[in-house]
Amino acid sequence: MAPLKPHWPQPSHPGIQEVVINEAEFTSKSLSKVSLPPFAVFSKFSFPPCSEAPEPTYATVQMGKDKHLNLNSDLLYINHSCDPSLIFDTTNFNILVGPNGLKPGDELTFFYPSTEWSMAQPFECLCGTSRCRGTIAGARDMTHSQLEGYWLNTHIRELLEDQRLENGTAALSDSNDPTAQALKDALSHAEQVVEAARTALRTYAESTAVNGSRCAPSTNGQFENGLSHRGLTSRELAGEMGGDTSRA
Repeated sequence: MAPLKPHWPQPSHPGIQEVVINEAEFTSKSLSKVSLPPFAVFSKFSFPPCSEAPEPTYATVQMGKDKHLNLNSDLLYINHSCDPSLIFDTTNFNILVGPNGLKPGDELTFFYPSTEWSMAQPFECLCGTSRCRGTIAGARDMTHSQLEGYWLNTHIRELLEDQRLENGTAALSDSNDPTAQALKDALSHAEQVVEAARTALRTYAESTAVNGSRCAPSTNGQFENGLSHRGLTSRELAGEMGGDTSRA
């Protein structure tokens, strides 16, 4: 199948993506124009330009067991890598930054079997990374050990479970999954940031309310209008600022 000729205005994502067009077939690529931390949202699958595809092609992305997506944009030039810089979360229509973060000049790639169960055009991967999986034909034709450690969309995990039940094989293990651990670490950090911001906002609001009523503290901890001043508790100083939200 010949490469798809763009039918959309180019560039479609000028603020975040630089497309490098090469003359040889299937050798064009995309480079990042932004710096983002791990698991930040790089872009979204929006409708339009995206549209549901009647059947899978090399230019579609799978978003369900029997659903496929035409990208209709320069996102089509994001290539495969077995050590990808992006995560295509087609379940939630997000493109996320991978666990290593992203900086300008990085090639934009994702792991095709994370979305594709059976690919229309299998190919021999030439990513050259230490994690290279060789022939890429979709998650259906890969062993569980080849898939462990990768973000896999919900429909891929469901299809793998169907396959496991049919064949009587072992379930895909999430133990020692670096992506899962990185996500947990990112979530833990985000929770701490939110709790610290919540505490700071509450303290600021209380301070503003006190100043607004012209209440000034005296040297003995009492406000001049008779109200007592309550300082930050040990929970606020230690627990909440440390992010003591309950975690699974």
